[in-house]
Amino acid sequence: MSEFNNVSIVKKANVYFGGNVSSRTIQFADGSIKTLGFMLPGEYLFNTADKELMEIIDGDLDVLLPGNTEWLKIVGGESFNVPANSAFTVKINTATDYCCSFIK
Repeated sequence: MSEFNNVSIVKKANVYFGGNVSSRTIQFADGSIKTLGFMLPGEYLFNTADKELMEIIDGDLDVLLPGNTEWLKIVGGESFNVPANSAFTVKINTATDYCCSFIK
């Protein structure tokens, strides 16, 4: 899906890691939430309360998921899942555009 229709967007950006990661929250009529974001090269540790689906729209990163000892290579067009109540680390190799779905 290349676009979302009939949504509400929170105007204020979510800004992390000194501005190297930012996103905007999108709220759907059914109550579900996604963020659309952009990450600059660097290494970042994220914590999550909800299960997440991270869809990489464009870019190149490595991700270390909970319970794994090996990094996974992810490029534009690919995705990965993160379990609820966990943490994961990403190494952003090139500027990366993403969509994160929070799954309740």
